[in-house]
Amino acid sequence: MKEGCVNVQTFISTIQGFAETYMYWITPQKIRATDVVEIFIIAFLLYHVLVWIKGTRAWMLFKGILVILIFILAAAVFQMNTILWLAGRTVNVALIALAVIFQPELRKALDQLGRKKFVTALFDFGIAQETGRFGDRTINELVKASFEMGKVKTGALIVVEQDIVLSEYERTGIELDSVLTSQLLINIFEKNTPLHDGAIIVRGDRVVAATCYLPLSDSMSISKELGTRHRAAIGISEVSDSLTIIVSEETGAVSAAKSGVIYRSLTQDGLREQLKIIQNAESEETRLQSLQRRLKNAKKRRKNAD
Repeated sequence: MKEGCVNVQTFISTIQGFAETYMYWITPQKIRATDVVEIFIIAFLLYHVLVWIKGTRAWMLFKGILVILIFILAAAVFQMNTILWLAGRTVNVALIALAVIFQPELRKALDQLGRKKFVTALFDFGIAQETGRFGDRTINELVKASFEMGKVKTGALIVVEQDIVLSEYERTGIELDSVLTSQLLINIFEKNTPLHDGAIIVRGDRVVAATCYLPLSDSMSISKELGTRHRAAIGISEVSDSLTIIVSEETGAVSAAKSGVIYRSLTQDGLREQLKIIQNAESEETRLQSLQRRLKNAKKRRKNAD
C-alpha cells in the first residue's frame, strides 16, 4: 500500500512539475463575450479544416501526426529532454515538408475558398461531399463488364472510390456523372474511341469521370510482366483507399489492386467478393449505428417503465 501511495504521489508531483515548467503562462482570467466569440470562430474553422482533411490523402498523415504528438506530450510530461530537443529542432523542417508534399491539396483548398461565397461557405458543413456505397446492381454491372471486356481483350482501368475523395485525379479527366452500366463501361473502353485511354472513377453508383491520369507506383517488387496499366492501378491504391479493377489488353485477365497489393487473374466470384468487401465496410458501420440506436431506445423504455 505504501509503495502504491508513493507511486501516486510521484506521478502527481511529475504532473505539477510539468505544469509549472511548461504551463506557467496560463493564469486565471475573466471570460469576456469576445472570448466566447473567438472560441466559436476557432472551433468553426478547425471543424472545416478537419472535414477538408478527411476527404483527402492528408487524413492518413493527420492520424500519424496525432500519434507523434501524443508521444511528444508524453515526453514532455515525463521530462524526456532528448526527445523534446529533437522535436524542437525538426518542427520547422517538418512544416516546410508538409507544405511541399501537400501543395496540390492546399492549392485546391485555397481555390475552393476563393470560388465560394462567404455566406454559403459559412453554413456548408460538407454534407454534399458525403457519398454512399454502391449497390448490388453496380457490383453485377462491374463484374459483367470486366469479364465481357476480358473475353475480347479490351484493356480497362476502373477505380472504385471509397472514403478518400479522388477529386484531384477526377480533374485530370473528362466529367461524365453517368449511371454505371455494363454497356457504358464497354463503350468507354472500346478501342479507338475518344474516352478509352486512361482510367474511369466510380463514385457510388455513378461514373463521375473518364480518361483520368493515375500516379504510377515506383515499387520495385512489382512483376516485370505487368505493364503501365497495372502499375497505375497499384499507384492509386497506394495513395488512397480505392479498389481498382484492371482488364489486361494482352491476356484479357481481370485483376484488382487495393492498399498497394494486386490480386491477379481473378474469377467472377473473386472480383465480386472484393467488391462486396468494400460495400459491406459501410453497411457494417450502419448496422453498428442502428444497434446503438436500439440500445438507447431500450434504455429509454426501461426508464419509462420504472
